[in-house]
Amino acid sequence: MAAVKTVAVVDYGMGNLRSVTQAVLHAARGSGVDVVWARRPEEVLAAERVVLPGQGAMRDCVRELHASGMHPSVMHAAANKPLMGVCVGMQMLLDRSEEGPTESLGLVPGEVVRFRLQDRRQPDGSRYKVPQIGWNQVRQSQPHPVWEGVADNSWFYFVHSYYARPSDACHSVGEADYGGVFTAAIARGNIFATQFHPEKSAESGLALYRNFLLWNP
Repeated sequence: MAAVKTVAVVDYGMGNLRSVTQAVLHAARGSGVDVVWARRPEEVLAAERVVLPGQGAMRDCVRELHASGMHPSVMHAAANKPLMGVCVGMQMLLDRSEEGPTESLGLVPGEVVRFRLQDRRQPDGSRYKVPQIGWNQVRQSQPHPVWEGVADNSWFYFVHSYYARPSDACHSVGEADYGGVFTAAIARGNIFATQFHPEKSAESGLALYRNFLLWNP
């Protein structure tokens, strides 16, 4: 009998676990993929693919990833199976962040930097606010299987004060504009990650999770 395919949503104490897990469960219906809310490293190691959420301060997320014992299993997943990072889960994939500053996982070359929008005004005359909270359009700057069937310039939901700045533009596969163009999605090999929250982004977000569950890098 074939092994059951599973996707593990990593619980290291710092993610929007309930809403992410519920969205992945919804996306997995009919796919034959079981969704595991992974609280133990063994569950991450056993899964066919992994979702790494994150929210809050970068330093806290990195600390808790190590303290929870999940760090080795996440690094193993990043080297061996499809992995999707979400929000701070995306930011942690880069080398370092200005927030803290904090050294991170070093899986995608680059850094995470803060929006610098003091006294800048939006086209409607209002001041830019940091964090960016709300809907924004994402341009698919490079094709990727996880974008399959998602219209270019679709709207996604963001909550963030910092954003990823990959060293190599080839790792930036989605861009948004908030006082300037920034990277909203990254990809490298078997890794795909978004700054926005697919679980809060209606059908377009669910489509990304469905595509991730079927992606074979």
